[in-house]
Amino acid sequence: MPELSGSVSAAPRPPRGPRERGRFDWAGLRADLRGAVPDASLALLATGLIYWLLYARITSGTSATLSLMPHMEDPAEYWMYWMCQAFGWSALLWAYITVVFGLLRSGPYPRWRWLPVARLEKWHRTTSLTTIGLMFLHAAFFFGDQMRDNLTRWGTGRSLWTAFVDVFVPGGYATGTGRIAILVGLLALYLAIPLSLAFYLRHRTGSRMWVALHRFVIVVYVLSVWHTLLYGTNVWYDGTFRTLVWALQMPIAALILLRLLAPARPRERLRLRGHPLPVTVRLAGRFAVVATVLGLLAVLVSGADGGRDPDDHGGTSPALWPERWVIWAGLLALTLAMVAVAHRTRPAARKDRDRDRDRDRERAPEGDRDRPGAPAG
Repeated sequence: MPELSGSVSAAPRPPRGPRERGRFDWAGLRADLRGAVPDASLALLATGLIYWLLYARITSGTSATLSLMPHMEDPAEYWMYWMCQAFGWSALLWAYITVVFGLLRSGPYPRWRWLPVARLEKWHRTTSLTTIGLMFLHAAFFFGDQMRDNLTRWGTGRSLWTAFVDVFVPGGYATGTGRIAILVGLLALYLAIPLSLAFYLRHRTGSRMWVALHRFVIVVYVLSVWHTLLYGTNVWYDGTFRTLVWALQMPIAALILLRLLAPARPRERLRLRGHPLPVTVRLAGRFAVVATVLGLLAVLVSGADGGRDPDDHGGTSPALWPERWVIWAGLLALTLAMVAVAHRTRPAARKDRDRDRDRDRERAPEGDRDRPGAPAG
């Protein structure tokens, strides 16, 4: 279940055979990809509508992008850039949707008859796969636009290599706001792939390890929003649209808080009695989300959302922060935290595999239990 949200329990599946256990769940991935076809089709339609809107705004001269890059007044010439923008916005929209689905599933679930748990989980998986595809296409069209620009100055080889480094190598883009924004966006893309697809390795890692690691995928969404606010030329300046992007994070923060206060999994509920480390971590998580909600409220009330002043034509803008070393340090801290979680849940993974093995053995025919290669191991 590739999911861009907090911890979500997997839908029950039949026990796996001795050959299948411990391998990548290709059958499950293929089934989810087939299920994602309607969802992905809707996403492509939304991308087309966004592209049309961006194209129309450029043609009419009302796009904020023209204030930054007036040479892009011909939308037909720079169509790959606008496709990149369109896929970026649809990717953020689908990431938003899949986060909502995941938090509804892992938190206090609304008991709507038209939305059973199995359907919610399916939508969560398919929208997650669609989001990864949209993120990749966002980067691919940016690569195409970089190639178009590079070919006006260099040969094919140098143009290809430079575009690849700028677009797909974290830290490779070395100028302007992109030094931070593209680094953040690439980290979101490269973290989304393993953290989401890890669901299909749950039979090797154990369900507890997968669920624990999956909680970190909310970082992907945070990085995606950060990338958008830093580099989205449509929301570069202060204004209603940028404020709306900030305001839409309030429901996500509220759902995260509800998920922490009333998780669907009973063992994740806060109990003040027990080992001090888990209690401290869970309390810190709740306080951090409350601080985030208050911070979002402060941004909306004060209007200090980090945007540029559209009336300032002197070229001054807020200094870039943080520096790249801060982001790399944060990535290191995140990696160490995930390693610690994986190490802590590793014994549980072995227990999960042993339990699945014993379940398979109980269900195996009586005559097959003692032969080599039987589920008994």
